[in-house]
Amino acid sequence: MLEIRKFENTVITNDVEYIVKNFPEVRNIKVRDSDYNSVEIYDENLNTYFSTGRHGKYVSSILLVIEKILFDNEYIYSGAFSYRNSDYYLNISYPVGEILKDAWRISFVVLISGALGLLFIIPIVVSTSYKLIGPIKNMTEITKTITVNNINTRLDIKDAQDELKELSQTFNEMMDRIEGGYKIQQQFVSDASHELRTPIAVIKGYVNMLDRWGKNDKAVLEESIEAIKNETDNMQDLIEKLLFIARSDRSTLNFTKEDFRIMSILNEIEKETKMIDKEHKLYFDFYHDAIIYGDKMQIKQAIRIIIDNAMKFTPPGGHIMVSGFIEDDYYVIKVKDTGIGIKKEDLDKIFDRLYRAEESRSKAIGGHGLGLSIAKIILLGHKGKIRVRSKFGKGSEFSLLFPYLQSQF
Repeated sequence: MLEIRKFENTVITNDVEYIVKNFPEVRNIKVRDSDYNSVEIYDENLNTYFSTGRHGKYVSSILLVIEKILFDNEYIYSGAFSYRNSDYYLNISYPVGEILKDAWRISFVVLISGALGLLFIIPIVVSTSYKLIGPIKNMTEITKTITVNNINTRLDIKDAQDELKELSQTFNEMMDRIEGGYKIQQQFVSDASHELRTPIAVIKGYVNMLDRWGKNDKAVLEESIEAIKNETDNMQDLIEKLLFIARSDRSTLNFTKEDFRIMSILNEIEKETKMIDKEHKLYFDFYHDAIIYGDKMQIKQAIRIIIDNAMKFTPPGGHIMVSGFIEDDYYVIKVKDTGIGIKKEDLDKIFDRLYRAEESRSKAIGGHGLGLSIAKIILLGHKGKIRVRSKFGKGSEFSLLFPYLQSQF
């Protein structure tokens, strides 16, 4: 059909222009001098106006045109033109045997070429597809098998290429993070269970002692009640801290922030610390005041945690110095003590949950190893920083840095 379309746009167009130009002197049209078989012209009522020999009805149906091409090797052109306000219809019949032969030969060559091309291309496509899909399928099968029991499984990137290698490496890095987080969670649950097991065991021991002797021995009764109260308070404190950390992990920890003067809580902390600590030499120097946007109670808790640690790990008679001042874009609260200090190898771990250095594990010191983790969460929740300097046997210095809105000298 493409060849016939070309024929129509060249030869037929010229013939139609010639016929229309010479109309109505159509008697001069001679078939033997032209490339067509016959010419028929019909008036507006489709009655034959002129014919070079073939008489019949006006042909315009595409189905009839196709039928003539297939069975008679003849193409009938149909068209219309106007002359002196009257419409006329035109059929020109052309022999297209040679055109069809050429078209069939071209089609055959294209078909053979396509088939030969496929014979070469198919193996290449299959091989390429296997190289591409094979590793993806293998990656899919491996990822389906990963559970908590084999969370250390990784994709093999040795044979991977280009984008697949990058994808495999990214997946392995993601699994490293997941495994690390999972191990931390496992360790956290294990340590928390251990921390809870101790007060529960103590309570159970005193309950058994009450059951045996407490009914008749007032001293045993009072000792047991006091111990059970202490251990339940200890459990409640631990559970509240664990819940605080859990809310932080789930990103459901909310801070009730407002603008406030930092001196308002620093003065409270100074007063409270002097009331409860009579064993150390306390020094408070707040050089500047500033307006901070934050959760007043949580910030106070973070400062309280650092001071409480200084009190725990500083022997009686030791010095604890608390100062507050502006430095660059932060309000700095520094807590310095002359306590036992922290070993260099422990400095990177002190903010880990439930971590306690060997020197802090005595029952007299107490604690669960959660305070510094909570303080860090509070600092980060206020876009702040926490810095530590310590020398074992000499003391420690903790600095809490909070962004401030406006200084108040």
